[in-house]
Amino acid sequence: GPCGGNSVERKIYIPLNKTAPCVRLLNATHQVGCQSSISGDTGVIHVVEKEEDLRWVLTDGPHPPYMILLDGSLFSRTVLLQLKGTSRVSGLAVAVAKPSPPQGFSPGLKCPNDGFGVYSKDYGPQYAHCNSTVWNPVGSGLSYEDFDFPIFLLEDANETEVIKQCYQDHNVPRDGSGPEYPLCAMQLFSHMHAVTSTVTCMRRSSIQSTFSLNPEVVCDPLLDYNVWSTLQPINSSGKVDPEKEVIMVATRIDSHSFFWNIAPGAESAVSSFVTHLAAAEALHKASDVQLLRRNVMFTFFQGETFDYIGSSRMVYDMEKDKFPLRLNNIHSFIELNQVALRNNSVLWMHTDPVSRKNESIQGQVENLLEILSNSSTGANVTLQEVGYSQPLPPSSFQRFLRAKHIPGVVLTDHRASFHNRYYQSMYDTPENIRMEYPEGLSPEETLEYVTDTAKSLAEVATVVARALYQLAGGANNTSAIQADPKTVSRMLYGFLIKMNNSWFQSIIKPDIKVILGKCDVPQHYVAVSSPVNTTYLVQYVLANLTGAIVNLTKEECLNPEKTPNAEKEMYEYAWVQGSLDPNSTSRVPYCVRSTVRLSKALSPAFELRQWGSTEYSTWTESRWKDIRARIFLVASKELEMMTLAVGIIILIFSLLATYFINAKADVLFSIPRDPGTVAY
Repeated sequence: GPCGGNSVERKIYIPLNKTAPCVRLLNATHQVGCQSSISGDTGVIHVVEKEEDLRWVLTDGPHPPYMILLDGSLFSRTVLLQLKGTSRVSGLAVAVAKPSPPQGFSPGLKCPNDGFGVYSKDYGPQYAHCNSTVWNPVGSGLSYEDFDFPIFLLEDANETEVIKQCYQDHNVPRDGSGPEYPLCAMQLFSHMHAVTSTVTCMRRSSIQSTFSLNPEVVCDPLLDYNVWSTLQPINSSGKVDPEKEVIMVATRIDSHSFFWNIAPGAESAVSSFVTHLAAAEALHKASDVQLLRRNVMFTFFQGETFDYIGSSRMVYDMEKDKFPLRLNNIHSFIELNQVALRNNSVLWMHTDPVSRKNESIQGQVENLLEILSNSSTGANVTLQEVGYSQPLPPSSFQRFLRAKHIPGVVLTDHRASFHNRYYQSMYDTPENIRMEYPEGLSPEETLEYVTDTAKSLAEVATVVARALYQLAGGANNTSAIQADPKTVSRMLYGFLIKMNNSWFQSIIKPDIKVILGKCDVPQHYVAVSSPVNTTYLVQYVLANLTGAIVNLTKEECLNPEKTPNAEKEMYEYAWVQGSLDPNSTSRVPYCVRSTVRLSKALSPAFELRQWGSTEYSTWTESRWKDIRARIFLVASKELEMMTLAVGIIILIFSLLATYFINAKADVLFSIPRDPGTVAY
């Protein structure tokens, strides 16, 4: 039965349960990533801890193909391209380097999102393709290579040790000659259904959906939701008055790495969106915000890593009148990019040199820069303007500039190339932004502990909130506008270390509490099923920090259209779990009213069915059936052939024996007559 089969399998195989695969992604012209053959790829394990160890795999070893256990410090473009060009390698398992590689590691491009920003042959050609500034000099482009063998990340150090022990026991070469059988082998399964490009896979999926009752979809567009809210409520189902000016604050909330759903993004995403959330809270606390002349819109874009999915969609919706705001409503634009790794507390203000040639835009940009600089007075942050001749770094603001000249500033911790040496990699972790906690703290104490990083980001948030207040027409003294380092600490802990914490539990809806239990360390990959955890959490954190608790029952909160004076078009209502009652195990839920909403972050290319678009992002993710890894002992080919031959001989002997027994059955199995019976 199946139980017997499982117990036999358990005796043969050791499954590796904590792994992350490299999967296949596709765009209009290419496929990138990795895959195994349809039945998985198998090879004899060889541990590679220094570059000389590769020689055994590539030339000397007598038992190819090999499955390499690669030390994380050797996981580089040079090594992988050597392995890519040989049939002696069937796959790769990568152990995480601890500590992170000191020279830096970024599998992203040297020029992120090249071709999808504002600079092109028609607009600032001297800045196109990072001609004047290489933003990510350590970028190896590994995430954008195509590998025809599986590559897995080993997330659990204990499993890595099990593999190494198996290798030590069975595979270590003795006296320069090959080891004897049985050998320790590994099998990786990660077969991908999509091939060639988004154009091909979307066409195949489309044909299947049209003609098949059970369509076999082979790839899905990367998609999710943008999160946005406004300082003063606006009618979400109508259109904002064309005369009403809105200041837009933006930041990205997604990241990426070489491996699927491993995207900690501490510096590349989390530092900026946490600062943004803290600034939103600080500004909402100002007493006269509802009287300000201009509104402020807080926007969190999803999918920006993949050619600006979220921002390009919002611009598209604004142009097509599918969004409450139009581009003409945008008075100015402030974007928070990477802000955690500042040198000497300096924050750099980047602007677009091309649009500043227009006198009107130039005047507005100078006003914006002046207000930002003045807002840093008294704070431990110095704002400096980047040279006039330098273009904008990769930023969502570029997608808005493609549509309309808007005065705007991108704030970063780097003047030219990124300070972040682990951009879009698995090493962009809390350690990268110098988050440190004393030893021996409980999870609850760690959540509340105010780190230096939190204090530093809270100061940036304070400067941004004060500048926004002045830009919106606020006339009062801004010294009372202050971001809370404690809130920043909680957010950094929740978004980088442990999602399932008491604060996050208290601010989300009961029906989505399952997202907190899925994994400890949050990942910020945009994915294909939406909304992803990051989107939900940013939505509810923003609602908690900027909304108000209203005295409504659960029924009234869940059905505000039936509640008088609820102003459903102006506000969103959420019935959240609340904190634990100190005297019992039950929670005290309540209703939150806020202006926080979601809008689609799906590239317009898929709406328009222009899968080969060069204007919009075309990234898709291949589907797969089975992703797993396991190790086992493999016998020599001779023993396998001998076992097969013996099996065939026994089978033939059994068939012959069965035939003869069957042919002589009447003799062999006849019933002898009872001598006592008499026949009449």
